[in-house]
Order: sequence, then C-alpha cells, then structure tokens
Amino acid sequence: MDYFAHPTAVIDEGCDIADNVKIWHFAHIMPNCVIGEGCNIGQNCVIFPEVTLGRNVKIQNNVSVYTGVTCDDDVFLGPSCVFTNVINPRSAVNRRGQYSRTHVGRGATIGANATIVCGHDIGAFAFIGAGAVVTKSVPDYALVIGNPARQAGWMSEYGHRLIFKNGTAKCPESGQDYLLETGKVRRGYED
Repeated sequence: MDYFAHPTAVIDEGCDIADNVKIWHFAHIMPNCVIGEGCNIGQNCVIFPEVTLGRNVKIQNNVSVYTGVTCDDDVFLGPSCVFTNVINPRSAVNRRGQYSRTHVGRGATIGANATIVCGHDIGAFAFIGAGAVVTKSVPDYALVIGNPARQAGWMSEYGHRLIFKNGTAKCPESGQDYLLETGKVRRGYED
C-alpha cells in the first residue's frame, strides 16, 4: 500500500490501510482496523482494534477512536473529540466484549471537544457543535449543540445552516435544494 506514516507513528500488524492515507506524529494504529483511501489521522490519535474508517475521513489531533466505532466516507472528527464504548465503565470490572456500537454517517462533522456517548449513531451530514455532549442518536443533516446536545437546526452537505420556508431550503454555497418532511431532511432533486 502507498501511504505516509510519520516515523514516530506506531502501526501494529494486521491493519488494512489504503492508499493516500497520512498518519502523523505519535499516532497509534492498532491491529485489525480498516482505514480507507485518503484518510488523514492527526497527531496523538489512537485507532483501536476493529475500527473501520471510510474514505477521506479527517481526524484532527488528540482523538481516540475506540473499538465499536465506525465512520463512513468524508467524516470530520474535530480536535480532542471523544468517543466512548462502554456505558458503565468500572476499573475493577472487565467489560471487554460488551462494547456498545456507534456509527458516524457519511459527511458528518463532530466538533472540537465534543463527546459522543456510546450506542448513539450520528446521521449522514449531521453537525455536532464544539463541546456538545451527545446522549442520543442524531438524525441526518441535524445540527446539535450543548450539554446534553439538543437539536438547534439543520445543516447542508456543505456545512451551512439551512433556513426552511414552506418545507424547502437552499444551501447558499452549493445551491443544493433540501426538503423538510415529517421531521426529516433530505436533498431535493430537480427534474
């Protein structure tokens, strides 16, 4: 495979790392994880065993992606964001093999210092604000902020807040149309 790893990075045996991946200073890639093409893994990151990252996932500095987490293509994980994988950890109780799953959908953004409590999925193109604490699943295109995280609106695929009028909105950057129907957002398509 054709990827870059800084000399201080540790890459364990049994990883599947695709082409054009960049792994930076002091990162640790543990066994049996899959890293898709074009991913960028920042300084001091740890990718735990059996994690799957899709294509073009960008992981900023100081992020640990624990066993039980999967990320689809084009996910952005902001600096020092936090995942968990055990809902009730105790030092004296071994809960290996009881990990809760968390799935991060295509194009989602998780802001700096946000915390994702395990067992809650993040929808496609969702946007988790910096410092938010996610304690329930987040719908596609939703903007959530605060502690605990609450939905504050909807976001476009280009990361702009959508303002709906009569159930429709347009992204100011891409010009893409969006529809809001029965509490869910989806891309609109021109015929």
